[in-house]
Amino acid sequence: MTATRRMSVSQALIEFLANQWTVDGDIRERTIPGVFGIFGHGNVAGIGQALRQLDVERPGLMPYHQARNEQAMVHQSVGFARMHRRRATFASAASVGPGATNMLTGAALATTNRLPALLLPSDTFATRVADPVLQQLEQPWDIGLTVNDAFRPLSRFFDRVQRPEQLFSIALNALRVLVDPAETGAVTIALPEDVQAEGIDVPLSFLAEREWHVRRPVPERGALERAVRAIRAAKRPFIVAGGGVIYSGAEEQLRALVEVTGIPVGTTQAGGGSLAWDHAQYLGGVGATGSTAANRLAAEADLVIGIGTRYSDFTTGSRTAFQHPGVEFVNINVASFDAYKHGTQLPVIADARETLMALAAALPDGLVSEEYATRIAGEKREWDAAVDAAFAPSSLARPGQSEIIGAVQAATDPEDVIVQAAGSLPGDLHKLWRVRDPLGYHVEYAFSCMGYEIAGGLGAKRGALADGSDRDVVVMVGDGSYLMLSSELATIVAEGIKLIVVIVQNHGYASIGHLSETVGSERFGTRYRMQDDPAQVERLLPVDLAMNARSYGLDVVEIPATASAIDDLSAALAAAKASPRSTVIHIESDPLLYAPDGEGWWDVPVPEEASLPSTRRARREYEQRRTAQRPLLGAEDGGEA
Repeated sequence: MTATRRMSVSQALIEFLANQWTVDGDIRERTIPGVFGIFGHGNVAGIGQALRQLDVERPGLMPYHQARNEQAMVHQSVGFARMHRRRATFASAASVGPGATNMLTGAALATTNRLPALLLPSDTFATRVADPVLQQLEQPWDIGLTVNDAFRPLSRFFDRVQRPEQLFSIALNALRVLVDPAETGAVTIALPEDVQAEGIDVPLSFLAEREWHVRRPVPERGALERAVRAIRAAKRPFIVAGGGVIYSGAEEQLRALVEVTGIPVGTTQAGGGSLAWDHAQYLGGVGATGSTAANRLAAEADLVIGIGTRYSDFTTGSRTAFQHPGVEFVNINVASFDAYKHGTQLPVIADARETLMALAAALPDGLVSEEYATRIAGEKREWDAAVDAAFAPSSLARPGQSEIIGAVQAATDPEDVIVQAAGSLPGDLHKLWRVRDPLGYHVEYAFSCMGYEIAGGLGAKRGALADGSDRDVVVMVGDGSYLMLSSELATIVAEGIKLIVVIVQNHGYASIGHLSETVGSERFGTRYRMQDDPAQVERLLPVDLAMNARSYGLDVVEIPATASAIDDLSAALAAAKASPRSTVIHIESDPLLYAPDGEGWWDVPVPEEASLPSTRRARREYEQRRTAQRPLLGAEDGGEA
């Protein structure tokens, strides 16, 4: 007879999660080291009671962390998962209705970024004994539909526990997807409020420790041989290093490969940290927000070697980045979906680290020509000089964002982590930030979610602390994103977790303001101003973000708008690093002072018909730039684009 324990569904699920372990080579860690939760009707008597009971009976087995916003719970989970290279993440529990749907944005962010997050939204009664309950959405054409069905297209795995007996198969399948490098993302288990509280005889084997071994598939011989032949034949190969390099822990293998072959590297946003900024083969970010060095060589590359990248439109410059008429793609990715992109016939569906080791063993020393090596070095020197110039203090009372980034860069230690997500900062950081540590660059740019920054930074700091690291996490956030979601500052205070937050105040949406100008919309609706201000440049809102941050109980430093603003910022950063407490630093910037141009492009369609002269001019430029876009197939001489 199978040994069992009588438990509620919620108690069984929480104890099950507490005993799951991820194993990646010699590393073994808890898959779910804690639960974020906001309780309301639907989960206060289910998941909430289960967490409380376990805390009393077995303290520390499954830590609970209070949160202030459901979306932010998922952002924290993603930030933690990034720092742990996808081996671990948090579970996020929400109540029925709005509590659940508040997590939808977080689910989309996790799945888009290929980062794990476990979502436990409560659902309405499975028995429908009291339909409609408070906060229940009803659809006459599908009575069984609930708001939680909105998670289906946003999740890599979705299921609903309609009966207690379903818990076992659902939980095991959820963990299978969560730890799979090719499948991971948001994993959602919807929990009806009545089922959460129902009793069930739980097999003790379900509650026992279980190990999930991370798959690191090696490249197939044929695929590897075809890739090697293509790389050997290339005259101007170029590597695009994506997040897969970081998640597989392949930085050393990438460095070894490029040092053997001399192939240059450009990184995506997720790939920042794949190679140290001062490495001879590293040319900076590639694509719409990339450097001139990376973009010029990418444009001339006859072979692009994509490693762990999903080839977003920013990486490809909306299909303008790779201009060689016969360019081919060797795509190394654990997910076949990404490995086959760009119509390639050279996919390598395997782990990045395993493949890089195999390539290094198969390729000759000095693969690239002396002429190409000279070109690489020259472009790198030119871009490094451009960054130095962008960082140089101007003594302006409202410095440009580049100067602010330069001051933050100079104040941080090599192992510190910079966190960002949305607005103009991701583009400027991709161009300018000099990454010195594999986990030192954390810019969420797959979903580019305004409001991710503080919550994601808190998750990143949790991840560092869980690894025993005291590295500082520095969050840079624009005023627009700060106003979207600053609530987790209260969590930082409650838990005594140190974070350094730099608010860059530019009184509006700087990134979209610039974009609006380039597409002929004249910065309409992008400045924070009084509603009755037709000029859109005067009577800015009297909102005091520094005072707002101070109200959370944090140390706050306001940088005066004077000629010494950058010096004052540097001093504030030094003090913040020395302090054991969290610090928010507020500085005014001039949104019209731009970072150096990296010669990238992003396709944002401009109306064909318009009466505004600015829009007509923008349309003419758009049509000219679009001529550089390459089709998926059918390049001039038959090469793939």
